[in-house]
Amino acid sequence: MSLRLLCDQCVPAEISDVLQKEEFDVILLRNVLPVRSPDTAVIAKAQQLGAALISLNGDFSDIVTYPPEVMQGLLLSN
Repeated sequence: MSLRLLCDQCVPAEISDVLQKEEFDVILLRNVLPVRSPDTAVIAKAQQLGAALISLNGDFSDIVTYPPEVMQGLLLSN
């Protein structure tokens, strides 16, 4: 079983392509939600899918709003 990842719309395709080639289970946000979905919908979808979220959106780094102990995982960069 590979790690399941949800790539936010701001993540370059090159990153998701490399992850898929390395046999990670990669889900693209645009395939499961409208691209302009609010952050709350994005994180809820990641949790529903049992996926770690990969995003360049710094809003997800707020550990009060998105506490690490209840997330599947957040991989962020800004």
